[in-house]
Amino acid sequence: MSKLLEGRFALILGIANKWSLAYAIAQAFSREGATLGLTYLGDRQKENIEEFAKEMNVAAILPCDVTKDEDLAALGASLQGMNRPLHAVVHSLAFANPEDLRRPFLETSRDGFLLAQNVSAYSLVAVARATAPAMTEGGSISTLTYLGSTRVLPGYNVMGVAKAALESTTRYLASELGPNKIRVNAISAGPVKTASARGIKDFSSILEKSPERAPLRRNTDPAEVADTAVFLASDLGRGVTGNCIFVDAGMQIMGV
Repeated sequence: MSKLLEGRFALILGIANKWSLAYAIAQAFSREGATLGLTYLGDRQKENIEEFAKEMNVAAILPCDVTKDEDLAALGASLQGMNRPLHAVVHSLAFANPEDLRRPFLETSRDGFLLAQNVSAYSLVAVARATAPAMTEGGSISTLTYLGSTRVLPGYNVMGVAKAALESTTRYLASELGPNKIRVNAISAGPVKTASARGIKDFSSILEKSPERAPLRRNTDPAEVADTAVFLASDLGRGVTGNCIFVDAGMQIMGV
């Protein structure tokens, strides 16, 4: 199969660098024929996004800080102003204060807790609200989560709680947006060596141990996550909504 997304327009939020899952997804979408819109946060990230865009079929590079309502409103207006339907959105955004990942969860600050929820979970609601009006032909909204949403993983702390909220948000949005033919799903990726993952205490030990315990005896390949995102955005995923799809070499089935 090839060109599964030909003729479609997709917005991808959250490319940080070439090691990020959002970057792998953008590459896969471009490979499958999609035209892309990419967002950035700040001038420094804009330069990186503009460089990445040279390798892909990118029609728009748009600023967006998901913690600012005015940025989200501007994003929605820009998408509608392009006079073309938006078919897919990929939400690959998460953040927590580094100190809240280093210290015990019991010591999470109020502000740190709210920040993690705002950027990592509520932003999906805000992004969906901003982009849904442009999805006039229906489509797919996908977000990225992790096993720490349902299991205690030392060092994941406040981010695990935020991911749990994100997964619940996915289900509620799927229910409300379904009548508009918009599907909403989460992809739970296995451990991947990304910049954000390096902020998790002892993450390197998780990468080392996973191949010993996962049924496939290896870590997750970012390309596998990207191909699952392609599936969800394509007609092949037309009946899938409100789900959390694991792409983690089977790690989620293991008890110890």
